[in-house]
Amino acid sequence: MRCLLLRRARKHLGRRGAFLLIIGVGECAWGAGIIVDPPSTAGLSLLTDRCPLSTWAWLWLAAGATAGTAAFLKVGRDWAGYAAGFAPPTVWALAYAAAAVSGDYSRGAFVAIWYLTIVGIIMWAAGVPEYSVPPAPRRPRKGKAP
Repeated sequence: MRCLLLRRARKHLGRRGAFLLIIGVGECAWGAGIIVDPPSTAGLSLLTDRCPLSTWAWLWLAAGATAGTAAFLKVGRDWAGYAAGFAPPTVWALAYAAAAVSGDYSRGAFVAIWYLTIVGIIMWAAGVPEYSVPPAPRRPRKGKAP
């Protein structure tokens, strides 16, 4: 019974939906981690000057919930999930890059590249069509040949 439910959910989600669900769960976990055990604010002064770190954690949670919800939408209507998944790592990459350029945080460039890698993966996945892989070939049926 459980396998049947998982197969149906996998079929319903498809490749794009499964990716959005993974991104959604990951971003929610990241936001919850920031709330439960706030990290060092080194390199994040561009963000923390505007809002406290807990507010930025809620951005991660909201984006993750949006991406996770969009996973269950049809292809073409899931764009909001990709946009939401794209936003928090882009904002944090810009903050770390600014800290690296200003000299406030020497590791900022490397952390920014890490976040931009996540952004790149999300952008790539957003452009992948749902059914780009051709179906597996079928075996010929028994019977008369045409």
